[in-house]
Amino acid sequence: MAPINCTPVTEFILLGLTDCQELKMPLFVVYLSIYLFTLVGNLGLIWVIRTDARLRTPMYFFLSHLAFVDFCCSSVVTPKMLGNFLYKQNLISFNACAAQLGSLLAFMIAECLLLASMVYDQYAAICNPLLCMVVMSPGICIQLVAAPYSYSIHVALFHTILTFCLSYCHSNIINHFYCDDMPLLRLTCSDTHSKQLWIFACAGITFISSLLTVCVSYMYIISAILRMHSANGRCKAFSTCSSHMVAVTIFYGTLIFMYLQPRSNHSLDADKIASVFYTVIIPMLNPLIYSLQNKEVKEALKKVFINRNRGSEFMKFRK
Repeated sequence: MAPINCTPVTEFILLGLTDCQELKMPLFVVYLSIYLFTLVGNLGLIWVIRTDARLRTPMYFFLSHLAFVDFCCSSVVTPKMLGNFLYKQNLISFNACAAQLGSLLAFMIAECLLLASMVYDQYAAICNPLLCMVVMSPGICIQLVAAPYSYSIHVALFHTILTFCLSYCHSNIINHFYCDDMPLLRLTCSDTHSKQLWIFACAGITFISSLLTVCVSYMYIISAILRMHSANGRCKAFSTCSSHMVAVTIFYGTLIFMYLQPRSNHSLDADKIASVFYTVIIPMLNPLIYSLQNKEVKEALKKVFINRNRGSEFMKFRK
């Protein structure tokens, strides 16, 4: 029997998305463009919501926090992923790997729960419009945002500590483009049974509870919309929640594909594809979904551009 290399790991090597040199530069350009669009889209959405008085409602309060979480989620992963396309070996230190895993877990869990908080706001606005301002008071809105942040930070910290208290003595090569739980567990020489049970329990509780909240709320919302006598009222109600329904479908659909596929079909390559989708693509799509399908946001953006053009014309006139 070959002896086990028990030298403690101090850094990891991220293999990235591909080892094909011909694809690296085109992929670098594509993902850099996506990342820049994500930054501009999410930060721009936050700025518009914070500066336009018409958007100071519970729905846009939640949307600004969703944009912040998307911005952070993409920023935790994408810069390091871009490094994979430029460097021969993309190294990440042990502590930086732990920080990346913990941060990503925190933002992913927070997004999952924020989507559930947002659908509760939709439920209050459509099913109880007369009591909406009471049900969704500023204090309640702050609690519905603070609770996901607090819960996600505690769960992420717990899982990160469990993962990095394991012994890594077989290899330091992570077959992924960021530090993720499952590729890391394949490198450890410790027993991972309890860790995997905790992953299953926490992921199950978070995912099922938030998905049930979303599904039950939308059952009530759709029922309330169908009972409306006015066709114009039904169209307005559907347009109010259509953006959120699209965002929820994309986000939960990706997670279902990743975690509920048969074990026989499960592979790290499939994980990479799904991970790209929910860490890179979804943060880019959300600002588009909420901007293009939302009349108030489009009007606020037009107002920003009109004011900027007027300001530039005024400066030219002064010169």
